[in-house]
Amino acid sequence: MLMTANKRRFKAEIDGHTYTIIGTASDRHMQTVTRMMNEQVTQLKKLAPDLSDTEIAMLLAFNAISDQVDKQAELLKMQTDDADK
Repeated sequence: MLMTANKRRFKAEIDGHTYTIIGTASDRHMQTVTRMMNEQVTQLKKLAPDLSDTEIAMLLAFNAISDQVDKQAELLKMQTDDADK
């Protein structure tokens, strides 16, 4: 119940569409994510103008999850290195 109190609404405009995001991140964090998403959408549209909005969204999601997997592997390696000391 306490976590609900910390959640806030943030309006993000991504590729001309407005989304309401509900979460605990700061406005600065949400603005940074929004800016980066718009940059990546613009880049993908330039590189592959025939992609649909759905295909662009899937590629962005794939890249985000790929980055998450890399960060988790990096964190696991750091934890393993620390345990070996």
